[in-house]
Amino acid sequence: MDDTTSHSDIRLREGASIAQRLVMSGFAAAVALCFTPGLFTRDILEIVISVVALLVGAGFVVGIMIAPAVVWIITPSEILIGQQRPFGKLRTRVVPKDDIRELQVPGSKRVKARFQLAFTLASGERLTSPPISDVTHVHDTVTRIATQFGVPNVEAPRNPLDASNREMHLGEPIEPFPARDIYIVALIAVVVSAVPYAYKLWRGLPPGPIDIALLPVGAIAAFVVYRYANLVTGAFWIIRPADIRIERLWGDGSLRADHIEGRDVKTISVERRGRSEDEHCIVVIRLHSRRRFRSPRIGSRAEARAVAVEIVRRLGIAAESNKI
Repeated sequence: MDDTTSHSDIRLREGASIAQRLVMSGFAAAVALCFTPGLFTRDILEIVISVVALLVGAGFVVGIMIAPAVVWIITPSEILIGQQRPFGKLRTRVVPKDDIRELQVPGSKRVKARFQLAFTLASGERLTSPPISDVTHVHDTVTRIATQFGVPNVEAPRNPLDASNREMHLGEPIEPFPARDIYIVALIAVVVSAVPYAYKLWRGLPPGPIDIALLPVGAIAAFVVYRYANLVTGAFWIIRPADIRIERLWGDGSLRADHIEGRDVKTISVERRGRSEDEHCIVVIRLHSRRRFRSPRIGSRAEARAVAVEIVRRLGIAAESNKI
């Protein structure tokens, strides 16, 4: 996918390749087949579970294989749309610029830094493009398309990762949890651990070893919640022209800030943090001091790579340190 403003055409893609589909389908089929032995038992419950698992697996395989791959090529005079399903024929459509009346750039509800182009045609039809992969140049891309198609009053989206911003923001500004909420969660941990012990006493039964062991476990859990709850608030990255400020919280809620400059960086890379490569990719920075910083979740690999490229440019990182 290539939608940067340095090319005459803007290309947007969506959908996995045939090889990726085959791998995902094979994995889903393998998981479903693990439940087939239950079909040859006399246990009704196991048979039902096996049938449900096979149906779900088949549904995943069918859904993966029939989902179309979509390509948009936006030229100064038209939009060429190509759509193809695996092992199917390529379907194309040409939308001339004279048919375009409006352009909007809606954001994604699931991923904050993901934007698509929504065109309204003269017929009233609305066409929505695949996501813009280069999230650091959304403003330039939208401005360029609006200019070449002569679409007036196009409102540029608010993009915290746009390279036109002096500061790029990853994540949300962090705040400590309210002390009241922490006390409530700690109290719940104590109460839950004490319920089995109290129930046995109420029933006039001797508490068992597990009931007794839960009491200190609850006390430890309450202490951990009270002392370290703010450590899970995440991080907030502020990417500036010459450095990166990374804000986090200590367990007591006080602010901790780290600064990274180009000379501190050993390598920068893009990694997947989660099951989906479409929504769970992050930027990882490794320093010469062996410290490692993982960014908040960005989105797809292409979107995370665009952010990493901009970080490399802003910090002036050497090419041999760039592993994106």
